[in-house]
Order: sequence, then structure tokens, then C-alpha cells
Amino acid sequence: MKRTAIFFGPEKGSVNRVADMICALIGTDKVEMVPVKSATAADFERFDQIIFGISTVGKETWDGKPAKTDWGIFLPEVSKGNFAGKKVAIFGLGDHITYAASFVDFIGLLAGELKKADATLYGQVPVEGYEFEESEAVADGLFAGLPIDEDFEPEKTPERIKNWIALLQRDFDF
Repeated sequence: MKRTAIFFGPEKGSVNRVADMICALIGTDKVEMVPVKSATAADFERFDQIIFGISTVGKETWDGKPAKTDWGIFLPEVSKGNFAGKKVAIFGLGDHITYAASFVDFIGLLAGELKKADATLYGQVPVEGYEFEESEAVADGLFAGLPIDEDFEPEKTPERIKNWIALLQRDFDF
């Protein structure tokens, strides 16, 4: 079995809760949970399969001013990582009502950084079933990862996670 990690942040909120749900579905004995606030690029080396869990980004990120949040501090570590031969997937939380014109943009931002670091991404999700205006996470009708809206569609989260894990199981060894 391959070593799998979920790098997530911030802790003690919706991203943490969704990461816990994903971990439980995969199997808590098969996944290591890694909070990004205390992680570095060196931590990627220990794993064959990595799932990143991120939250909505604020305006400061789009303006190019990194926030002093978990992901604002950790994002530069991604570009230092060696992802050759690793399987990588992303889930991201967003608000499709308040931020319809920038829904889960951070999935797209992170996907771009991972691709620059030669990562191969898995777990792309069709846009069907999601309501939003625009998203930096979409290319060719697919989100670069799994979008979750815990603010306005929490009832859809368990089914979306279940379907995504089934999709990942085609390529990941859990």
C-alpha cells in the first residue's frame, strides 16, 4: 500500500472537518493527517500520494499579498516540492453564493503551483451540479479538484466526498 497524506489547513474549521471525513472514508489507518501550518516541502518526501485540502482565498491573495494564514505561509513550500512519481489531488472549500465570480479559485491557484512543480493531478470533477459564475479552478469543463460548499450546500458534502473517493480509487492505492 502506498503512503498517503492529507495536507490541510486551517485546523479546527470546515477544511479540517472535510479532511476528517475524507480520511474516515479512505481509512484512518491508511492516511496521515498533516496540518499545513507546521509542514514543509520536506514532508512531501514521506508520501507517495498526497491530498491537499484548502479553504477559500481572500482578496489579498489575488492582489499578490500573501496572507499570514496557514495556506498563505505554506503555499511557497509547494513550489519547493518534488512531486515526481507522486499522485496528487486537491479538495477546496468555497462559497458559491457570496463568491460566485471566484468560486474555489484557490483550487486553481494551487493546481497551477503543483503543475509548475511537475505534479500529476488526479480527481478532476465535472462542473455539472455546481452553481457559480466563474472559477480559476475550471479548465475544459472540469474543476482541478473537488469543490465543497459547507456554507450553503453542506447536505451535498457526504455524497460529493464519497463520489470523489471512488474516482480517486481508480488511480490511488488506498
